[in-house]
This record gives sequence, C-alpha cells and structure tokens, in this order.
Amino acid sequence: MLCAIYRSPRRADTYLYMPHPADFTKIPEPLQQSFGQPIHVMTVALKPERKFARLSMEELTKHLNESGFYLQMPPKEPNLLDAHKKQQQESAS
Repeated sequence: MLCAIYRSPRRADTYLYMPHPADFTKIPEPLQQSFGQPIHVMTVALKPERKFARLSMEELTKHLNESGFYLQMPPKEPNLLDAHKKQQQESAS
C-alpha cells in the first residue's frame, strides 16, 4: 500500500496520512476546515520495516483501513507553570 502524507498550512506539526491516491471525501468537513488546503509532503510505500516517529506501522495501517485517514497532531507541551507550582507545594510540605 502507498501512503500519501500531507501537512496542514494552518496548524504546525499537523499531518494527514491517507492511502494513495488520496480520497479527501473521507475527511470530515470540520477537519477539512481546520486543517486547511493539504500540502503534499511525500508518498511512501508501507512496508513492515518502515519506521514512523509517533506511531507503529500496525496503528497506521489500522487507521487507514478503518477510517481512510490518520491525523497526526503535535505532542502536547507540558504545562511548566503547573509543574513548578506542584514542585513548590511538595517542597513546602
């Protein structure tokens, strides 16, 4: 299977993985609106030895087969203020 990867022009580090050729009718309208006009990054062959940074080949294949796409969002940033407050509370105890 070939997988086309698109990046969002509106959201940093947000990517859409779709079977190639891409069928954008499978993307829900609210997602299309927030994602913006997809910008093609690359097309890759999905092989067992291929590695992705944030998900396994099995997870990606499952998403592509079930919903027709996979949306990769940036990882959540830790809230440094909350962590600092928690650390201060613990040291005060």
